[in-house]
Amino acid sequence: MLDSKTPQGPLADMWTHHKNNIRLVNPANKRLIDVIVVGTGLAGSSAAASLAEMGYNVKAFCFQDSPRRAHSIAAQGGINAAKNYQNDGDSVYRLFYDTVKGGDYRSRESNVHRLAEVSTSIIDQCVAQGVPFAREYGGLLDNRSFGGVQVSRTFYAKGQTGQQLLLGAYSALSRQISKGKVKMYNRHEMMDVVLVDGKARGIVARNLVTGEIERHSAHAVVLASGGYGNVFFLSTNAMGSNVSAAWKAHRKGAFMANPCFTQIHPTCIPVSGHYQSKLTLMSESLRNDGRIWVPAKKEDAEAVRKGTLKPTDIAEADRDYYLERRYPAFGNLVPRDVASRAAKERCDAGFGVNETGEAVFLDYASAFVRYGKTEANVLGLDNPSEAKIKELGKAVVKAKYGNLFDMYRQITDDNPYETPMKIYPAVHYTMGGLWVDYNLMTTVPGLYAAGEANFSDHGANRLGASALMQGLADGYFVLPYTIGDYLADDIRTGPIANDTPEFLEAEKEVKARLESFINNNGDTPVDDFHRRLGRIMWDNCGMARNKEDLTQAIANISALREEFYAKVCVPGKLNGYNPELDKAGRVADLLELGELMCKDALEREESCGGHFREEHQTEEGEALRRDDEFTFVSAWAHKGEPKDAELHKEPLVYENIELKQRSYK
Repeated sequence: MLDSKTPQGPLADMWTHHKNNIRLVNPANKRLIDVIVVGTGLAGSSAAASLAEMGYNVKAFCFQDSPRRAHSIAAQGGINAAKNYQNDGDSVYRLFYDTVKGGDYRSRESNVHRLAEVSTSIIDQCVAQGVPFAREYGGLLDNRSFGGVQVSRTFYAKGQTGQQLLLGAYSALSRQISKGKVKMYNRHEMMDVVLVDGKARGIVARNLVTGEIERHSAHAVVLASGGYGNVFFLSTNAMGSNVSAAWKAHRKGAFMANPCFTQIHPTCIPVSGHYQSKLTLMSESLRNDGRIWVPAKKEDAEAVRKGTLKPTDIAEADRDYYLERRYPAFGNLVPRDVASRAAKERCDAGFGVNETGEAVFLDYASAFVRYGKTEANVLGLDNPSEAKIKELGKAVVKAKYGNLFDMYRQITDDNPYETPMKIYPAVHYTMGGLWVDYNLMTTVPGLYAAGEANFSDHGANRLGASALMQGLADGYFVLPYTIGDYLADDIRTGPIANDTPEFLEAEKEVKARLESFINNNGDTPVDDFHRRLGRIMWDNCGMARNKEDLTQAIANISALREEFYAKVCVPGKLNGYNPELDKAGRVADLLELGELMCKDALEREESCGGHFREEHQTEEGEALRRDDEFTFVSAWAHKGEPKDAELHKEPLVYENIELKQRSYK
C-alpha cells in the first residue's frame, strides 16, 4: 500500500507538528549538497530560489530562453489566500473545505489543509517582493470572487496575475543566480532521470541550441515541469508545454496518479478552424461580473448562428441565464467542471451561438449599468442618462478587466464593450500528475514533484485561482522544509559522479532514441499525429466519457502510436537546433500518456469533478460519485505498454469533512 506519510494528530496541527519533528540539514552541510530543479515556472523558480537562499547548490533547467517564459506567466485571474480581508467569513478551514469540495472529495485532506494554511504567507511574500496586487481606494489589497466559493479571497494584478507573480519569483531566482548559488541552464530539456542504487541522482539533458547531450548529477531532483493538457492538442497551455519530464520519471518508477483528472475551463475563446494550434483563456474572473446565457428559443439561436440576429436585439425575457437558473446559490460562479458541462449541455441541445454551434455568451451589459449607477452616485450626478451610466460603467470595467477585453477584441475582432463575448470550454489544467507523499516525494527516493506536475491538492477539479497558490506554496513554503528530511542522509555522501554506468547508459539510450527519430524514413509531420491524438482525446476522454468510447480510444491511440514510429518525419539534423526533433520526443510521450489517461478513465467507473462518466449521473445530469468503491487515488506503475500499467490505490480518509454529493444549487 502507498504510504502518504501523513502526520498523526489533529488536522490543524499536522503541518506545524511535522515541521517541528522532521530532520534538518545545518547551513555548513547544505553547502555540500546539490539539488536539480527541472522547470522554472512559479513552483520551480520559487523552489530553486528558496533552496539556494537556504544554502544548497542548485542547478535549474528550463527549455525556454528565459525562466520568465514559463507558462505560469499566462495565468490571468488571481491567487487565493485565506486572509479574510473582506470580513466575509473566510478562514483557513473554509478555504480547505472549498478546495476539497470543489475537487469532489478526491484529494488528500492533510495536503489541502496545509495548502490553505500557507496561503496567507504567500501573499506576504509576494507583496514584499513588490508584486503589484490590485488595491482598494484606501490602499488595502483588493479581492474578487472566483468559482465554487461564496467569499472573496482572490488577490489579483489586473488580468496578468501570473506574470506579476512569476516576475517576483524570477527576481528571487535572479538574485541567487548572481550569487552563484543557482546555475541556470536555459534552453535545456530534461531527457531522462538517472537512478543510482534506486535513488534519483541526476538527469540527462539536451542543449536545444547545440543539440549536445549533457549529464548532470545531484543529491536530489525536483520536477516542477507543469501539466500535460497538450495531450488534447488544442488547449490553453503554451505550445511547448509537455509531459516529457514527468513521463520519463514515470518510466523510471514514479507512479502517475489520477491521470484522467483533467480540467476543462468554461471561459475560453471558441475553436475557429482546423489548423488552429492553441486556444486562448478568458479569465474566470470575468464570471464575477459577466452573466452567461444562450437564447431561450432555438429559432433565435439559429438566427444568431446565421448572422441574421444580433445578441443585443434579443429581449431579456428571451434569454436563458442557465447557470443562474440551475444553480441559484452560486449562479455564474459555480466550479469550472459544473459550468463547462452546463455549457456543453446547452450547445448539444442546439442553443449554441457561433457558426459551429459550440459557444455561449458572456455578457457585461448589466455590469455596465450596475457600476455606472454607483459611479454616478459617487460623482453626485442627478438623473444621469442611460448613455452616461453605461459610459461610467464601462470605465469601471475597463479598469478591472481592460487587458482581457482588449485581448478578446484583438483575437476575435468583436468589441466586448458593445456585444457579448462568445466563450466555450477548453482544456486548461491537469489535476493528475506524479504521485507524491506529504513531503512531495514521488515513489522514487530523492525525486520530488511540485506544482502542477504532482497530483496532490486539487482532487478531481481545481478551483479557480488555486494553481498559483499551489505552485508558490510548494516552492516557497513546503519543499524547502521537507526536502531536508531526505537530504539529511547525504551530508557525508560527497559529490555525485556523473560518469558512472547508470549515467552513461541513460545517455546512450537518449542518443539512440533521438537518432531513431532523425533516421526514420517517414513522410508525416509530427503535428499531424499530435492533432489526431488530440481529436481522439477530446472526443472520447474530454468533457464526457463512456465505456465504449474509452475502450475504442485505447485501441485507436495504440494504433496511432505504431503509425507514429513507422511514418513520422523529423527533418533537420541531430546535432543542432531542431524544434521538430524536440516536438517528436514530446509527442511520443503524449501518445503513451493519452492511452494511460483513457485506461484510468475506463477503470474509474464513477463521475467526479472533471471526470464525467455518462453511465454515472444523477437524474438532473450532475456527476454521481461512487464513494463506496472509488474513494481512493489511482496511482499507476509503469510496466511497459500503457495498457499494462499496474494500479495501486491510496485510500482517501475524510475525518474533518463530511463526504457527500456536491451541490451548488
